[in-house]
Amino acid sequence: MTQEQQQYLEKKSLEQFMSGKSLFGKGGAFAPILKSFWGKALEAEIEPHLGDEERSKGNKQNGKSKKQVKSNQGTFELEVPTDRKSSFELELVKKRQVILADNLSDKIIGLYGLGISFRDISAHIKEMYDTDTISDII
Repeated sequence: MTQEQQQYLEKKSLEQFMSGKSLFGKGGAFAPILKSFWGKALEAEIEPHLGDEERSKGNKQNGKSKKQVKSNQGTFELEVPTDRKSSFELELVKKRQVILADNLSDKIIGLYGLGISFRDISAHIKEMYDTDTISDII
């Protein structure tokens, strides 16, 4: 990151922070950093899979596919690495997983057990994960 880019990021994040806007969601100052982190983490995950043995069998990285995911930091698109033989299984973001949340269903049940209404829980989930129904998550 250049000095100019860093200054721009600092200015934008301070403005968003002071105005109460999310730093991670769509248009957030930290959104590109979060997306970059996930991209590098996914790349690092495929490397051990494509060791010498796999490469000798003709398997190698075969580009990337796009995957839209939601998190409590906002919605963003990931570029997921793929291999020629489609034998690589992601661990960080599982197949068909669109919500990046640990034990969210347990949290929802816990909130309901505390007496919070289904409507209030749904509104909270909508605000955090930009999804309309809890059934999309569970």
